[in-house]
Amino acid sequence: MTPVHRAAQRTFRSLRTRNFRLYFFGQVVSGTGSWMQMVAQAWLVLRLTNSGVALGLTLALQFAPTLLAGAWGGVLADRVDKRKLLVVTAAVSAALAFTLGVVTATGVVEVWMVYALAVALGAVTAVDNPGRRSFVPELVPAADVANAVGLNSSVFTAARVVGPALAALVIDAVGVAWCFVLNGLSFAAVIVALLAMRPEELRASTPVPRRKRQLREGVVYAWHNRPVRLALVVTAVIGTLAFNYQVVLPLMAEQELGGDAGTFGTMMAVLGVGSFLGALWTAHFGRSSPRVMILAVLALGVTMMAAALAPSLPLEYAALPTVGLSSMVVLSMATAVCNEETAPEFRGRVMALFAMAFLGSTPIGGPFVGWVSETFGPRAGLAIGAIAALVTAAAILASQHRRARDHVAVEPADLDLATSSGVRI
Repeated sequence: MTPVHRAAQRTFRSLRTRNFRLYFFGQVVSGTGSWMQMVAQAWLVLRLTNSGVALGLTLALQFAPTLLAGAWGGVLADRVDKRKLLVVTAAVSAALAFTLGVVTATGVVEVWMVYALAVALGAVTAVDNPGRRSFVPELVPAADVANAVGLNSSVFTAARVVGPALAALVIDAVGVAWCFVLNGLSFAAVIVALLAMRPEELRASTPVPRRKRQLREGVVYAWHNRPVRLALVVTAVIGTLAFNYQVVLPLMAEQELGGDAGTFGTMMAVLGVGSFLGALWTAHFGRSSPRVMILAVLALGVTMMAAALAPSLPLEYAALPTVGLSSMVVLSMATAVCNEETAPEFRGRVMALFAMAFLGSTPIGGPFVGWVSETFGPRAGLAIGAIAALVTAAAILASQHRRARDHVAVEPADLDLATSSGVRI
């Protein structure tokens, strides 16, 4: 067996499990459709308003339900059969995509309609996201959880490559409305995959009985679990100020680089290439690591600053893959830490908190970064994310250094005390 063959087997080993294989390919199709809709929605809002603030507001409205009620979605995910829950959320998401496609195709669309449908989709996401993220460990053996999380992230990022490119082609060829229609159709792949699974092969946790204070229990559990708390804090800061590409890049394409919808789609695609490589590396790495997560945050700050300062479109294309790679390592590692370090009965609630940190932070960060981009230029919007990542990484590394120093300083005193007391250690 060649080294390349061994590396491929290690990277894709979770696909040997039938249920995960079905889930994986269903998510590939649906994720591509979702990214088509995200690009098309951003371009539609920009066409209707020509406003960076409106772009940020759209994202804020879409993810506000996750911020406000996402934790309750995690409680629900811990209480019910996750597979059945995901069938329902996929069906509702498809209906909302078709609705946006119809109002756009008939020419009656107004920006308030996009806002309203964004809120409705956000309400579904608040339930779907923790259910989907906590469902992955039920599909594979415990030893393959980090690998499955990495491959699941690669679905997201592969879709990020293909989806924007397809969106650009569809918008140019037949109009923006068809992106929404195709996204609606893509949810059929998810539903078919979920229904085709063998329930007896799932490693499902026993649903948690309904009782009071389950949400509070989940929050307390996450806060007192140090690796989980670290992952959630990192995700919240980066999600608020750095992961706002759908807000900044359309403005960067149009205002700074003289591009159009095709330019924006290409920028998102090359960003996705790096993200895809980052997700595959995480899958190959095969285990969660808070230290790797923090180093990736540092790399994200450096690469985002390079993208903010890139003076031309070719150099921007060169910088964006490194932004995508480092951002996906951060996200994949944080996800893996939260999954691996959490007891099964709390996983839905912890992943809901993760979704609140990642997606729920967008209602705060999206409008702010949109305002910064509109007032000071999109380069400033990217620079804000870069500074946030650099400061976060530096603060955590400094804190870890202090803890290590304090630990070393305590040991001699403990040794002297033990020796003077006649205790052998």
